[in-house]
Amino acid sequence: MDPENPVVKLCVAGMHAEGRGDVADARRMFGEAWTIAGNDFEACIAAHYVARHQSTAEDMLWWNQEAFRLAEAVGDERVADFFPSLPLNLGHSHEAVGHVAEAKRYYDLAAARAGHLPNDRYGRIVRDGAAAGKQRVMTDEN
Repeated sequence: MDPENPVVKLCVAGMHAEGRGDVADARRMFGEAWTIAGNDFEACIAAHYVARHQSTAEDMLWWNQEAFRLAEAVGDERVADFFPSLPLNLGHSHEAVGHVAEAKRYYDLAAARAGHLPNDRYGRIVRDGAAAGKQRVMTDEN
């Protein structure tokens, strides 16, 4: 990603705000990123972060679905690294609204797509998150 892209800059600044506990400022920056996004790639990035600060599980699901849809619309290597985490987020969102079968489907997809990730922090987060999510929904099914 281009660190000079205005949408990327806002999302990075929003993550810094989130890290220091300023959720309102983070939410504002992510919303601004969504507003100024000029193409599917930028909108995908913004939607991914907007989803983090929704007040309902249904709204979070909608934004995660939108981020996934936009990534699919981009359809090139710029979004390749998003595809392990986007289904992970969708799995979590479906789980939160009680869609157990859909949650499992997206956790399985996240796990499958995480196979190419290195064993770094991001790779471990995605793999561990998918495994934990699958375990939770498997328990819920029984």
